[in-house]
Amino acid sequence: MNDNSPTPAKRTEPQPDPDLDTSSDSEEPAFAWLKDSGSSTPDVSPSRSGAGQGGVTQPESRAGRKAAEAAVEPPAVVPSVEESLRKEPSAQGATRNGAHFSEPLPTSALQVRPPQEDVERRNAERESAANAKPVAPRIWQVLLALFYPVILLVLAVRAVTSPLFLWAEYNRPGFPGDGYGFSTDDRMTYGSYAVDYLSNWAGPRYLGDLVNRSGGDLFKDGEVSHMADVKVVILSAFGGGALLIVLSLVAIAYLRRRSTGGVRRGLFAGSIVALAIILGLGALAVLGWQQFFTEFHRIFFASGSWTFALEDTLIRLFPGQFWIDAVIVIAALVLLAALVTLILTWPTRRRRGLAKDEPIAAEA
Repeated sequence: MNDNSPTPAKRTEPQPDPDLDTSSDSEEPAFAWLKDSGSSTPDVSPSRSGAGQGGVTQPESRAGRKAAEAAVEPPAVVPSVEESLRKEPSAQGATRNGAHFSEPLPTSALQVRPPQEDVERRNAERESAANAKPVAPRIWQVLLALFYPVILLVLAVRAVTSPLFLWAEYNRPGFPGDGYGFSTDDRMTYGSYAVDYLSNWAGPRYLGDLVNRSGGDLFKDGEVSHMADVKVVILSAFGGGALLIVLSLVAIAYLRRRSTGGVRRGLFAGSIVALAIILGLGALAVLGWQQFFTEFHRIFFASGSWTFALEDTLIRLFPGQFWIDAVIVIAALVLLAALVTLILTWPTRRRRGLAKDEPIAAEA
């Protein structure tokens, strides 16, 4: 276009069709008719909502209205458990003041203290469980205390049934001689056979085949039978003593690992038991030796199988004084061993691991 171009005629603006006047249309979206007719959201036009809310202009779109509603109504905040617990005392106080009542939360039951009786009972049970000692060390300790006197007695009997004790008896001053012709050498020879028979595995012929100087049988059948009975008792005692020694060693090994001072307490109690047994038997023997000797044989042997004539070989080799001396030696050996054990295991402060100023408590 230039200055020489003809000026176009003035155009007139098109007039709107009265039938298409949209001034009165609302600002509702075009698809508002698709909404559910039963919806609870009121259809509010800008003019009407503005008039109902005191002139406040509402957003023109639905997204804007939702944003405005969110700004007007803040979201409800759910209090945490800790905040509820903190607010609970004040709620209870308000209840006491008559303002309102607040139901306590279920977690508040954790703060309820049990009755004092239950607390004391549980504390006593825990203390008892903590102070309780194992049962097995106590059992082994008691067994050691019971085994020890028997072991001492068996060892003392084994010391008496030996050729050494036999030699000491026949050669000691004051030992009665044989009125039927046995010399000290004869006694030592024949007596050694009898003592050896008690501790070996030979049969009755070990004594039954022996002959004296005149060629006759040294021991009669009744004497051989009685010596066989004595052998059964002696070997049983030795076997039982060996078993108790093994069990005592097991007890000592166990107590050394599981119970501090358990071995000492077991041997200490065993030595006391040994002293009581020896003193009691010794008193019975002193008060009535013949009665004591008779009752002892009645316990282990059949009646009539252990009585012999004065001229029989067993009486000539082992007269009454021999058995008195044997009992004295057995009692002395057990008494001495028990006293030494008692002294070595006496519960002093040093052995119990106590300080000088620490009070002594009763041991289990």
